[in-house]
Amino acid sequence: MARCFCRWCNVLFCLCTLCICLALLFIYISVMVCMSMNGGAQKSLETLHFVASGTCKNKNFASHPKAFWEVTPDRDAFWNQLQLAIDRHFNPILRPNNTKRRSENSNIHESLLRKSYSEVTNLDSTKRNFDELPQEMQDFVRHMQRRDYPTLIQPDGVCGAGAKDEKEPVMLLLAIKTTKLNFQNRQAIRQTWGQAGWVAGKMSNRNGGEEAGGYVRRVFLLGKEESQELDEALLQLLQIESNLYEDILQWDFNDTFFNLTLKDVLFWSWFSHFCSQTRFVFKGDDDVFLNTPKMINYLQDQLKKPQAHKTIKDFMVGDVIDVAIPIRVNNSKYFIPDSFYKGFYPPYAGGGGVVYSGLLIKRLHYMSKRVHMFPIDDVFVGMCMIRLNAYPVHHPAFLTFDFPEKEGEELCAYHTILLVHKRSPTEVVRLWTDMKKTQRQCWDVPLRAADKNKIKQTL
Repeated sequence: MARCFCRWCNVLFCLCTLCICLALLFIYISVMVCMSMNGGAQKSLETLHFVASGTCKNKNFASHPKAFWEVTPDRDAFWNQLQLAIDRHFNPILRPNNTKRRSENSNIHESLLRKSYSEVTNLDSTKRNFDELPQEMQDFVRHMQRRDYPTLIQPDGVCGAGAKDEKEPVMLLLAIKTTKLNFQNRQAIRQTWGQAGWVAGKMSNRNGGEEAGGYVRRVFLLGKEESQELDEALLQLLQIESNLYEDILQWDFNDTFFNLTLKDVLFWSWFSHFCSQTRFVFKGDDDVFLNTPKMINYLQDQLKKPQAHKTIKDFMVGDVIDVAIPIRVNNSKYFIPDSFYKGFYPPYAGGGGVVYSGLLIKRLHYMSKRVHMFPIDDVFVGMCMIRLNAYPVHHPAFLTFDFPEKEGEELCAYHTILLVHKRSPTEVVRLWTDMKKTQRQCWDVPLRAADKNKIKQTL
């Protein structure tokens, strides 16, 4: 009897052990399947470029608030209402079945922008607040849904001036925002840091080493003058300038401060069609000084970094402003009333110039069709960036507010920077001449770092 009992105990033990193992195996397989599904969903969301605000904690990126604009449907904030309708449409949680299919059709994006604009502008609250906006803001709101302005002048079938005898892809396109009246600024740039063609960088070895460098092209971005008479008087001169230098890109819209955003959007479209092989773009104002040779070296270093082929699609560098708020002072040209927009601004690169990759521009062009226009161009770029889950990187060699104290008076000061803002045409020419004279003396001076005492930059 005892032997029989022991035998049945052994059988039961073996069966229980087998059941427990099978149960553990089932749990393991279930967990792995769930993880795989979540990973696939995350990958899908990244493809759709839907990003929940406040998700990025990467130390290399500028910090940003949890929500850069107020997500509640505030009836007093016009832009917030417009963008809320678009974001709800592309939210994969609210629309899990049709988001991917619709996101692939840019025509649907543009129709959604127009539809939401029409719905919001017809609200009684919007009509009441419209007359209280400044005149420039009213003009912007009337036309902010339009993005199909024709091109009046453009370089002949190429991506800007300087397309001769290129033996490799263009390293840098200089896309400079200007106006018809700023001819002297354009001339100073053409003669100095904006020269198109091969730009030599620093030699890898002084004793006969191969010289580094890259091909540079140049294009100036313009609209029309608001005054019809002035515009007609300058049109012929601008056409002559275009025939001579082949670097004018002009559209048929009024060249106002709030329309600088429109320049970005139209430039991204033009670039996507004509500049597919260009690696980097400098987009800046016509009153900056750019250290082009140092910029070429800096960009070549970025291409040599590990995993550059993956990270370069999100590459944007400049003087990053993080967690900024709208200016509510009505005598400022950056004035944004709270009836138009409420919330923080996303991180954005400002100060007269920013550099980003050609791959990123194509992505910005796509994403811009899902973000309503904003009157401040740098902020609008930041809005499109955060929708791509991409963030600009700050570099202390981009000087928005000039050199600190007397640093600019040092012999090699301008060899340590990539860009400095607010320089007149005369100053640009003088600075370029001085840099050429001191080139040998300042050969090994590194770029500015956050801590001036550091030997190497720490981007």
